[in-house]
Amino acid sequence: MDSALFWEMVIKSLILILVLLTGFAYLTYYERRGLARIQSRVGPNRAGPAGLLQPVADAVKLIFKEEFIPGQAYRLVFILAPIITVVPAILITATVPWGGIVTIGGREVMLSIADVNVGVLYIMSVASIAVYGIVLGGWASNNKYAMMGGLRSTAQMVSYELAMGLSFVGVILLANSMRMSEIVEAQRGLWFVFLQPVGAVVFFFATLAELNRGPFDMPEAEQELSAGFNVEYSGMKFALFFMAEYTKMVSMSAIIATLFWGGYRGPGIDVYWWLGPIYMFVKIVIILGLMIWVRASWPRIRYDRLMDLGWKILLPLALALVFIAATGILLEMMWLVPLLSIGAGAIAVHTINLSLRRKANAR
Repeated sequence: MDSALFWEMVIKSLILILVLLTGFAYLTYYERRGLARIQSRVGPNRAGPAGLLQPVADAVKLIFKEEFIPGQAYRLVFILAPIITVVPAILITATVPWGGIVTIGGREVMLSIADVNVGVLYIMSVASIAVYGIVLGGWASNNKYAMMGGLRSTAQMVSYELAMGLSFVGVILLANSMRMSEIVEAQRGLWFVFLQPVGAVVFFFATLAELNRGPFDMPEAEQELSAGFNVEYSGMKFALFFMAEYTKMVSMSAIIATLFWGGYRGPGIDVYWWLGPIYMFVKIVIILGLMIWVRASWPRIRYDRLMDLGWKILLPLALALVFIAATGILLEMMWLVPLLSIGAGAIAVHTINLSLRRKANAR
């Protein structure tokens, strides 16, 4: 690797890290204001104009907050667990393209960190690492509530990663590539969300479960586990866990936008390259808004139903969507794919409805 390429990679990495960390800070503001608007209450409005300095105030508070480590905790693992959780949340976006190729100072620069031919596999691999930090944090705390939260998180992530992985397969079949830039180019004419609308929904809800977001926030259920896996953490160690969650929200929203919503593509992108990052930003904000809306509207579901949804509904549905996509490609009848996908989704919703009614009648 020549020095110019090395420094290009370093600069792009630093810019991406800065964007993600800034996005994490103001995503908390976006969520609190959004939840307040949806639930007819007042959000943060004291620190700075319209509360815009609230993330700064929160950061200062957490920096100066007292940190303590329980006397019976496994000290080294207790300290490393938040770091193990937050690092994959940043690394996962390395293969996401934020735009096409631009010329800067006579040098062609790609607006992504690494355009590897197994970008999808890289994302799946890195996404699965974060669970280690959560389960190790629960175990190292030497607290029964924290340990239960860590175990719940492990079971939940394993259950929903299968549906998420199969949702990737449908996109790979449609694009005939695992390279993220080629997946975006394959959506030049039609976004994959229109070819596989149910696949996009499955991926979205599997992502919520991966992020431990409501209504899938069982690993940190306050009513049952008194804050779950992070109950013994305070100060910046506590902040790192939530930095990981919110940073991963931004990262996974970028991945959803890339896989299903055309990535950085949009009107005028071939003429004005700077529109690419703007389109990505707008799509990420919309997807984050949907995540916030779901949290504001849906109650936390019971743990056995959470497991049933992952194993009995989303996993068979994701398998059916892969079969439908493969059949449509093989028969060269792509118009069948969205129709059959919607039919499979309707059957899944009907199955959920019947299951809920059966359990309600049983009581």
